[in-house]
Amino acid sequence: MRKHSGFTLLELLVVMVIIGLLVGIVAPRYFNQLGASEVKTAAAQISALTKALDVYRLDTGHYPTQENGLQALTIAPNNESKWRGPYIEKAVPQDPWGQPYQYRVPGEKREYDLYSYGKDGKPGGTEDNADISNG
Repeated sequence: MRKHSGFTLLELLVVMVIIGLLVGIVAPRYFNQLGASEVKTAAAQISALTKALDVYRLDTGHYPTQENGLQALTIAPNNESKWRGPYIEKAVPQDPWGQPYQYRVPGEKREYDLYSYGKDGKPGGTEDNADISNG
């Protein structure tokens, strides 16, 4: 008599159920971490841009105007003789959700406000959709 080796249908189904359970447990935690990392990235970028804006202010005596915006960190404004930049190495980044950072002078909380509207791209919100700012 010859024995056939291999898995039975029942064994395969049990393994599939176990894999499904593991994916059901691990996937939500992974995606929650992904959202948290985007928020942390936005906060880190805002911190770096804030430091660059502070150096700009030390050189020129003021923060960039609303018209010049964050581009003044990489390209000298026409009317700025004390500009010593560029103040950041690359172009001004977009937030982790592909939207430009918002810059407002004068700010509501500080001399200027620098913020991202979060994942939804709209003011306010909670969790991933919450605004992230320098103030």
